[in-house]
Amino acid sequence: MAHSVAGRSVVVTGGSKGIGKGIARVFAGAGARVAVLSRNRDEGAAAAAGLGGGAIAVAGDVTDDASLAAAFAEVAGAFGGIDVLCANAGVFPPAKLEEMSGDDWDFVVDTNLKGTFLSVKAALPHLKASDQGRIVITSSITGPVTGYPGWTHYGATKAGQLGFMRTACIELAKYGITVNAVMPGNIKTEGLADLGPDYEASMAASIPLKRLGSVEDIGAAALYFASREAGYVTGQTIVVDGGQILPESLEALASA
Repeated sequence: MAHSVAGRSVVVTGGSKGIGKGIARVFAGAGARVAVLSRNRDEGAAAAAGLGGGAIAVAGDVTDDASLAAAFAEVAGAFGGIDVLCANAGVFPPAKLEEMSGDDWDFVVDTNLKGTFLSVKAALPHLKASDQGRIVITSSITGPVTGYPGWTHYGATKAGQLGFMRTACIELAKYGITVNAVMPGNIKTEGLADLGPDYEASMAASIPLKRLGSVEDIGAAALYFASREAGYVTGQTIVVDGGQILPESLEALASA
């Protein structure tokens, strides 16, 4: 599978850290030419420098269509086109409903949901020119399947991404472009270390595989959707959560 993305041009939004950085690393390891898109070019450049393979960084704001158009044009100029968009950029500042402001809501919705739409729209002219056009959205189990206090805005955007995907894949099928989504569960990212080992252990206790996922686990799922072998797969999701959404309760896990 990996060989079919070798040499392909891939843009990862929000690729300078967390899951996005892991996705970028997996694609670079498979021989793809990777562009790390982030609001801060210096952070993107630091992430790209660790990828090798001629990876580049571009500055772009996923809430601004002009910024994205310029960023994608820059990638297409550097790589001779764009084959894959990994629409990964997202934010998740917690806020309970009673304290959440309209600005809090708009910030998350604009970045996560509107940002997905604008990223796809900006990439579309380039993907239409590819013979292996792929869009991979980073959604979540939170929203489409589960809920978590403080994340009503985040959950709404992640569910919204899947609604967007299901119609977008129909509209873009005539161009041979597929649109799919990865739904991560609890993933170990840089920020998690700051919360300490007890917090990680408590999170892992609710997962049948008894561990958090890695960013590479998400990257591997995205790599499949971007491959030539997945050319007949569109409008679909892959849950990557170690089985987290399956037990009815912690009692179910204790009884296993």
